[in-house]
Amino acid sequence: MRAGRTKEGHPRRTLLWVIAAAIALIAAVVIIVTVQRSPTESAPTPSATATPSPPASDPYRPALHITPERHWMNDPQRPVFADGLWHAYYLYNADYPEGNGTAWYHVSSPDLVEWTDHGIAIEKYRNGLGDIQSGSVVVDERDTAGFGAGALVALVTQQDAGVQRQSLFFSTDGGFTFTPYDGNPVLDNPGVDDFRDPKVVWDGRQWVMALAEGDKVGFYVSPDLISWTYTSGFIRDDLGLLECPDLFSMAVESDPDRSTWVLGVSANGAAYDRTTGYAYWTGQWDGTQFVPAQDEPRWLDDGSDFYAAVTWPATDEEAAATTRYALGWVNNWGYARELPTEAWQGGAQSLVRGLTLVDDDGGLRLRAVPIAAVDDHLAVQSEERDLTLTSGTAVPLADAARTHRVRLDLERHRMAEAAITLTIGGNGGEVDVRIDGREGTVTVDRSRDAAAAALPDPYRDPRSTPIPWQDDTATVEVIVDGLTLELFVGDGASSLTSLVFVPEAGLSLTSDADSSLARVQLSRVG
Repeated sequence: MRAGRTKEGHPRRTLLWVIAAAIALIAAVVIIVTVQRSPTESAPTPSATATPSPPASDPYRPALHITPERHWMNDPQRPVFADGLWHAYYLYNADYPEGNGTAWYHVSSPDLVEWTDHGIAIEKYRNGLGDIQSGSVVVDERDTAGFGAGALVALVTQQDAGVQRQSLFFSTDGGFTFTPYDGNPVLDNPGVDDFRDPKVVWDGRQWVMALAEGDKVGFYVSPDLISWTYTSGFIRDDLGLLECPDLFSMAVESDPDRSTWVLGVSANGAAYDRTTGYAYWTGQWDGTQFVPAQDEPRWLDDGSDFYAAVTWPATDEEAAATTRYALGWVNNWGYARELPTEAWQGGAQSLVRGLTLVDDDGGLRLRAVPIAAVDDHLAVQSEERDLTLTSGTAVPLADAARTHRVRLDLERHRMAEAAITLTIGGNGGEVDVRIDGREGTVTVDRSRDAAAAALPDPYRDPRSTPIPWQDDTATVEVIVDGLTLELFVGDGASSLTSLVFVPEAGLSLTSDADSSLARVQLSRVG
């Protein structure tokens, strides 16, 4: 959504909205239900930092990222393509901060960059099983569930009185409205605390559900999306509470005939000197269990604020074998309820990224870059080659603006003994992106931004990602958009996502030793 303004969406009947709102309000008064929990935090509760009535504008509102106009947002839900549009959903609490419980909010896009707002698609507290938490939508092309060929079927977690169950909702109008299945829940809780976030895929023979169950991902199979049978579990004791599992097959970019399965989870990376994020393993799925090719997880993003991520295939059948898309929640449960946004709470969704699977040190790694459609919304403002930097002298790059993209081309010999810092901000606080030629790392330090002093200590911790030199060259791409910073190094070989609070940020470069850059390119919203 651009600056929180969205186009008028799918027509709804006013009377139905009034009735639904009244029922939701009554339910919110008499039922206490938590939103989806995280590895370290409980559901959002009333907070002094939340503002239920938004002002006309907010200095941190991004132009290219999904945010709600008001209230609370968290986990994205995997988009699907129907009737020429991408349909995405996210968890939304219209009662925040006074009440808990999430619904599914619907947005659509022709290009995965510019989004149209359609309002709530699956309402909470409507079928006696609680609110609507994370899950996934599939297009039932074979009509396995009996709702019609091409029906959209959503499997979601509902939580009532602390008990999590899986329910089915279906749509026959392209994903604008959903009807609850009469036989819900389709997968009841077996008596465990954590039983949530169903991710459903077709493996060529059957439907497969990956379900977050504490420190385990449980696998279930079904012929019809309604009757589910448990087959196995994937257990980890080093990643805290597992959430939002992801399971998919993908071919290697350089060898489309070589495919593997990938299992991803949102997890706590403290054991690996990380915060929370998207961990993944490559391996094999045999129809009943997942066997990883390596024990230690890899991570899709090295930043503090890329969580609850979802991935999905491209629409073109040939491209889908080697290309997927990814979308993550730009926030962290360590400070999610304390952000200084005035109009809404919950951060933002990331830019959609294109994923490819590449060989790396004998293994396989996901590479992530902004999708090409982002370029259609940004215009190059300037480009300079062979930019010389004198030790200690700041070089202004751009005046204050809400959205910038900076592309830096590095050559190792030009900065082998230097650290070059891109400073984002001004009088309202600053964020430093430090490119260290000596250490071979890029580090984001937001300890001096406008919100850092008021937020918990983990917010101020710097985060780093390696520079993957190729023939002694590398690229660094930084996209700053409102409260989001997304960093891509080595054409996506590594990435780092971070919340930042630098209203109307300018840009400048400094170096701690004489050095130079092969190219500097600046873009803004076109």
